[in-house]
Amino acid sequence: MKNPLKLRVAVHKFSSCDGCQLALLNLGEDLLTLAGRIDLVHFAEAGPLDSDADVDVAFVEGSVSTPEDVERIRHIRAHSRQLVAIGACATAGGIQALRNDADGVQWVAQIYSHPEAIASLECSMPIASHVKVDFELWGCPVSGAQMLAVVNSLLLGVAPRDNADKVCTECKRNGYPCVLVSRGIACMGPVTRAGCGALCPGLGRDCYGCYGPAENANTDALATQFASQGLTPQAIVQRFQSINSQAPVFLAAADKIRMRGDG
Repeated sequence: MKNPLKLRVAVHKFSSCDGCQLALLNLGEDLLTLAGRIDLVHFAEAGPLDSDADVDVAFVEGSVSTPEDVERIRHIRAHSRQLVAIGACATAGGIQALRNDADGVQWVAQIYSHPEAIASLECSMPIASHVKVDFELWGCPVSGAQMLAVVNSLLLGVAPRDNADKVCTECKRNGYPCVLVSRGIACMGPVTRAGCGALCPGLGRDCYGCYGPAENANTDALATQFASQGLTPQAIVQRFQSINSQAPVFLAAADKIRMRGDG
């Protein structure tokens, strides 16, 4: 029976590693508290199954990579009052989008004895490439705290917000030395949004952009800095075309280098 006082929520998976769903499951006691405030009607990893249910909010993990995915995401959109894309795969194509610039047909033919049995789209794309998305939660994977904040906002009837600051701000707050300046390591922190707690710079290595582009990301300046550090144009393109390759800001930065004939 439907409870009109609770937010009806569904969690759906497309092409992904399940890490963002696990971020929600790993909330522990907070998840138990949350379960008392929402009506979780579909979440395969947690138990309930009702993929056709009409819901207030649908959380979608993963990219659209097959013809079946296209039909399924349209069906989910039609049955959801709000749709939230969670994680790099859903917001920017994820790791699987690295195939977008390759000859996918040739790859499949080289791996499978019957390539005609493999149904896949030419490109692996974010959810927003196929349907309207109401909010995007960036990260690879997202954190449980991010997920909880979004649900709490929706319960209060306010628009969710995600941290759009740069990883550099987290390094400063935590007292980490800048690996770009002090060690000459090509770090994506100046253009990547915060949310991970500056995990990689905190361990003395470079940020590789897993939380996607930050607000007002100056990719031109960072590309120039990378070049001054000796990175080749191809290596710079690869920095922007990684986990969040289909994020418009990173995609434009890579295309600009390619148009100059360098990458």
